[in-house]
Amino acid sequence: MASPGLTDLAGADGSESNSSLFPPGGEGDSATPKYDQPLLKPDSSPTAALASAAVPISSEELDRKYAPYVRRDAYGTMGREKLPLTEKILLGIAAVTLVPIRVVAGVLILVFYYLICRICTLFSPPSRENGQEDYAHMTGWRREVIVRCGRFASRAMLFAFGFYWIKESRRGLGNEVNEFERPGAIVSNHISYVDILYHMSSAFPSFVAKRSVASLPLVGLISKCLGCVYVQRESKSSDLKGVSGIVTERIQKSHKDYLCPMMLLFPEGTTTNGDFLLPFKSGAFLAKAPVVPVILRYPYHRFSPAWDSISGVRHVCLLLCQFVNHLEVIHLPVYYPSEQEKEDPKLYANNVRKLMATEGNLMLSDVGLAEKRIYLAILNGNSLPRVLRRKDD
Repeated sequence: MASPGLTDLAGADGSESNSSLFPPGGEGDSATPKYDQPLLKPDSSPTAALASAAVPISSEELDRKYAPYVRRDAYGTMGREKLPLTEKILLGIAAVTLVPIRVVAGVLILVFYYLICRICTLFSPPSRENGQEDYAHMTGWRREVIVRCGRFASRAMLFAFGFYWIKESRRGLGNEVNEFERPGAIVSNHISYVDILYHMSSAFPSFVAKRSVASLPLVGLISKCLGCVYVQRESKSSDLKGVSGIVTERIQKSHKDYLCPMMLLFPEGTTTNGDFLLPFKSGAFLAKAPVVPVILRYPYHRFSPAWDSISGVRHVCLLLCQFVNHLEVIHLPVYYPSEQEKEDPKLYANNVRKLMATEGNLMLSDVGLAEKRIYLAILNGNSLPRVLRRKDD
């Protein structure tokens, strides 16, 4: 996954959209800016990409080729650019004032919610099906307390991280949706680990996480209360198909049962700098159920909250040093697939992607997780053949 401890299995079937860089809506549609030069050809393989990456190229060529992962804020590539004196002074002030307060506040919020979950799960055994373990099946006051406190704690955590105001807009809403037309999943673009906190504060959905998350102190129990689907990210075994089936079943159940939490899926499979939308993997659309598209954006002046080409520790430290962080959210109407889209998940995924790109003013790109690993390897000076062995799984 792109976020710490999280992964997206929206494309567990291994399929990807095969669209090229173009503005959504076809030719003549000016709603979305066109990225004129292709990043990588649609049929380019990780092997071919590695071969081309092995040839020394200029920084401008590198930025063009891997545009969705390039940082363009004041901190630059990997957050290591030389900073002006005023920025260093601001960082120093924040490091001794804001950061300690935010760290303490974050820990207190996490412990508080963990205790709520511990109390609500006492004498209530978890559901164990298909190798998964969670408390999403709970109903009544227990579930109500977990959801309401979870949404409050998530919003409080965002506030502690400097997201004091969140600008939200809803487009095309107005028609009431009955319980039989309830969407089964939330489909969102992926920019940062902060995405998870926002969606928890907004809808408190289930999501896909690394299996190791279930055993983490504090966070493990919380993830089980969310109803996470656990997966071994680097596993090459056939259980990936089983996890994809579990996700599809969860989406279908959520579509039919309003008591079942919706699934949150990031069909891009990794994070970007927020200006692009990568090809959607089709796993999120196999259930043939309606989805809710949500577009996230992080406007910034100095530091971009996007987790693209910067290490996790450095990113968290710099994020906590910002006096104010900004988040904008666009909620699109529930997308109901046509009969043709139900029979063709790739078509369904691609149409939702085009819609989100148009409404969010995002550019479409063909690069994916494999190219991101190549880009990071180049920046870190790592061996490219090793990246090939860790290509997109």
